[in-house]
Amino acid sequence: MIKYPMTVEGFNALKKEHAYLIKVVRPKLSQDIGAARALGDLKENAEYHAAREQQGMVEARIRNIEGRLHNSVVIDIKTIPKTGKVLFGTTVKIINVKTDEIVVYHIVGEDEADFKLGKISSSSPLASALIARAEGDVVVVKTPGGLIEYEIIEVNHI
Repeated sequence: MIKYPMTVEGFNALKKEHAYLIKVVRPKLSQDIGAARALGDLKENAEYHAAREQQGMVEARIRNIEGRLHNSVVIDIKTIPKTGKVLFGTTVKIINVKTDEIVVYHIVGEDEADFKLGKISSSSPLASALIARAEGDVVVVKTPGGLIEYEIIEVNHI
């Protein structure tokens, strides 16, 4: 059985999405299907077919979320003593050794990853290179553009 590591925030966000899909989206789609069905001939009823297709996608997402929640391993980084090592859930400040560009990333589960918000999946090449390393370590990350060296400046449990 596959386990899905998640931060507390990621777990709560999935629970919130699940509740929204069950309590708001699912009933609305049922109403839409009923209204489209009332229009008559279902063979050529685009509204009906679109609503049914949407319903299938929503039901698949609900099942996916339920599976992930059931098989989740919630990690509350705030309860883990700080050691200076990069762990799942930590926020890491790193510097590109060549360009001196400083970036900050929060290492999260796949469902939570959003590069624009500085959240990277623990399975990404960068996070994989950083995990288990410590402040002051230099890591080499293989990217499509070549190898990039980063120095770990700071690791936070926030």
